[in-house]
Amino acid sequence: MIRNYNVKDGLANATVYTAVQDKDGFIWFATPTGLSKFDGKRFRNYTKKDGLTDNDVIKLTPDTKGRIWIFTLNGIPSYFGNYTIHSPDNDSSLLLNSHGHYMHLVFEDKSQNVWFLNTDNHIIQYDGKKMTYDKVGNTQVNIFYYLRNDTIFKPLQPYFHVSSFKDPDNLSQKIFPVSPYPLDDETFVARIRGNPVLILKNTVHSYTQKDIISFFNGHDWGITDEITSLCIDNDNLWVGTQRALFYLKDFFTGARNMTKLLDNHYITSLLKDRDGNIWITTFGDGVYNIPYKNFYFNYLDNTNGLYSHSIFSILRDKKTGMLLIGQNAGVLNVMDSSRHMHQHTLDTSSGRNSILSILPYRNDDILLGADNGLYTFNTTRRRVSLLLPLKNLKDVDIAPGGKICVAAKDQIMKVDANGNTSYVTPWTEPLVTSIASTSDTAYYLGTNNGLYYATEKHSEPRPAYGADPRLRQSIKDLKWIDGYLWVGTSDQGIYVVRNNKVVKHIGTADNLASDICQQLYYDGIGRLYVSTNRGVSVIDIKEQTITRNITSNDGLMSDDTRGVYYQQGMLYIATSNGLCYFKDHNLPVDTVPPTVYLSAIRYGDTTYLPSENFVHLYKRKTSFEVEFGAIAFDLPDLVEYQYNFSSDTASGWTTTMSNIIPFPDLQPGAYKLLLRARKYKSDWSQPLTINVSILPQWYQQWWARGIVILIALLGVLAILRYIVKRIKQAEKRKTEYNRRIAELEAKALTNQMNPHFIFNSLNSVQHLILEKEEKQALNFLADFATLMRQMLNNSRKSYISLEEEIAFLTRYLELEKIRFAHSFTYHFGIEPELKDYTVYIPPMIIQPIVENAIKHGLAPKNSAGHLEIRLEMVDDLLYCSVDDDGIGWEHSNSIKTGRLVKHESTALSVIKERLQIIKSFNGSVGKLELIDKFKSGFGNKEGTLVEILIPIVKML
Repeated sequence: MIRNYNVKDGLANATVYTAVQDKDGFIWFATPTGLSKFDGKRFRNYTKKDGLTDNDVIKLTPDTKGRIWIFTLNGIPSYFGNYTIHSPDNDSSLLLNSHGHYMHLVFEDKSQNVWFLNTDNHIIQYDGKKMTYDKVGNTQVNIFYYLRNDTIFKPLQPYFHVSSFKDPDNLSQKIFPVSPYPLDDETFVARIRGNPVLILKNTVHSYTQKDIISFFNGHDWGITDEITSLCIDNDNLWVGTQRALFYLKDFFTGARNMTKLLDNHYITSLLKDRDGNIWITTFGDGVYNIPYKNFYFNYLDNTNGLYSHSIFSILRDKKTGMLLIGQNAGVLNVMDSSRHMHQHTLDTSSGRNSILSILPYRNDDILLGADNGLYTFNTTRRRVSLLLPLKNLKDVDIAPGGKICVAAKDQIMKVDANGNTSYVTPWTEPLVTSIASTSDTAYYLGTNNGLYYATEKHSEPRPAYGADPRLRQSIKDLKWIDGYLWVGTSDQGIYVVRNNKVVKHIGTADNLASDICQQLYYDGIGRLYVSTNRGVSVIDIKEQTITRNITSNDGLMSDDTRGVYYQQGMLYIATSNGLCYFKDHNLPVDTVPPTVYLSAIRYGDTTYLPSENFVHLYKRKTSFEVEFGAIAFDLPDLVEYQYNFSSDTASGWTTTMSNIIPFPDLQPGAYKLLLRARKYKSDWSQPLTINVSILPQWYQQWWARGIVILIALLGVLAILRYIVKRIKQAEKRKTEYNRRIAELEAKALTNQMNPHFIFNSLNSVQHLILEKEEKQALNFLADFATLMRQMLNNSRKSYISLEEEIAFLTRYLELEKIRFAHSFTYHFGIEPELKDYTVYIPPMIIQPIVENAIKHGLAPKNSAGHLEIRLEMVDDLLYCSVDDDGIGWEHSNSIKTGRLVKHESTALSVIKERLQIIKSFNGSVGKLELIDKFKSGFGNKEGTLVEILIPIVKML
């Protein structure tokens, strides 16, 4: 159970001079090729490229400030602290001319200044600011100078090698080669623990100013080699020499128990760490470690008394205290109460004859079941006797009445104390593996094909599995306990059977160590032990639940367990690697959480020293990585880690077995990383906190992003503005195009009306000529020509002024009065407000209405008529009413021919169409309404009223 660490595990060199533990818990090793730091799983090595002044490190010493002082052959001082090796190259306070001598002893005063003694017996002081040589007058400087001044100097080493005890400055000091005090004297032991220890050749002494007393002499223990190292471990003493390691258990209580370990190993140093583990450094063989818990166990194998490490059966005789261990090749190992081992060999002439069962029988006899027979072992005479020869024995059980039930390959039998068989049943198939008696006349058989049951009355065993396939499988062992049959299977765990029915199944899902059961053992006090290939499970038979598991993680020599035996608090467990026995209720469990440490921080291609605060500028597509570990020297491979990167400690923990956590492309921000760990069966440690700040680049700053967003918005706005401008320009072009078309259409409609007016005017001229009114006809033609010129000018315009329109209508009415022989009068009613503005209206809108009023309203009237034209402003529109007192709309239509009706409706339709076209390019809405006054409630008035709302352009 001693572990070895060597170069293949990462140790810097197989030769190790010394080992120390720092304040964090790391173990440090000094080697000829550098410095090694160990956390229980990984070695971190330091050489000159890491800051060492020399690779040949001969000694290490920790001080109370947490520094590890490093002593090298070149004598240049250095120490490790704050994750860095400090040397004169990076720390001017360590500058010193060593004159070729190296420092080998270290002390510390009450002010925590460090004092060194070099190989030239010179004193060197370090106060944190500088290294200085000190002088002490005429006093001879050596180890005793420091030891005498124990009120000033505190040694930082556990022991000192001396060549003699002569101290010229303390001649009154007495020396005792033999201790006047016994080693179980508590006062003397307290003195040894509280004062410096000196080693002189192969003797060890306790030092005070008053006297030097020897408390260990190697010759008295058979140790002739010089003692190289020493370790006081509670009441135990470890002694290292150039040839071996010696363990003196309970030395300080007066015991004389010595164990020789690591024979032919040069022991260079010994260290007991805070957890109680023992570290042994050697010259050329690496480092050895004895875990603290192994001191609670006793181990037996082929190196310390057993025939081999393979064990099949165990029993301890209550009467004599003998421990009987059954092995292969018919060997019975017997260890008496004095721990002396004896071997007894069974007859192996017919085969291997391994001892499969050891059972308490009667008086002084122990029953042995071997491959080729039943034997008894008499504990008084210590002699093995053959009780019954047989072939291929598989299992043995003792019935309540005392008869021996034997299951062999081809028969089942019962045997009495004299070897007589009282019941024999031939058996061929299937293969028997175990037998369990329920009474003197009934038993169960376990086979490779299921469970069977038999009685003496029905001698032929019959299947007991019924229709339940769970009992029809390979069975390894049976135990009948208080009416329940416990069935251990080959690969399905445990079945609990009552009245041939399964009442309980216990497997790995119920915390069974393994479903592969190898042996069942009942201790008689309510606990069933299940030996499996992955340890031992303990079951409370009353509750039928597993109470605990015992594995190699707890200290067993192997998880492949073969058998168990319990007696008076001592538990014996046979494994494929030997026998382990210990006090059951004192099984050590390391429940102290491990120490979590930060090893390195990596960002991109750069590695940074560990720090609880990490600040760095953001790098695009760069991984942030944390390397860490936990200090655990026992079962380091079972250490679990958890990390939290969200500060949600309730549910945000992520579990991992890796000691490296990567965070790819970590974005700018402030983060808190929590790390914790736990060992086998321990609680979680207190979290280690790392504050991570990833600073944004300039382009990731809020103002830069604001500028980018603003530029982007301006760009979008510019694009939108350009698009809107293009759309508006297109719409403007379209609108202009439509307006131009509308104007052209309006002019076309105007031009359609001109020929009609001309035709009527020419008819009037013709009429005057026929009536011989030449002068009047000439005047008419002159006015007509002026009117025509004015009409042609207006037809080329989209709008004309209201004054021009009134002048045009006046000239037109005058011509019409001439044509109709002054049969009507007319009047313009103009609102005074119109005189304040210049109002523009489309041309030839009013004229057709006036023409219709004269021709179809006033002309057919037998008496003189009157035409009233009113012009007013109504909401930015020109209101125009043409009111005549003619025959009226309805009467006029009744006397018209179809051609005239069509002409009139065409004129009105054209006006309405013109108003609609004007709306399309001007936006103003015109209106035309024709009213027959007689029909529309104007009393007895006759005539027609036409109202029109004309879109205008109004200017001051």
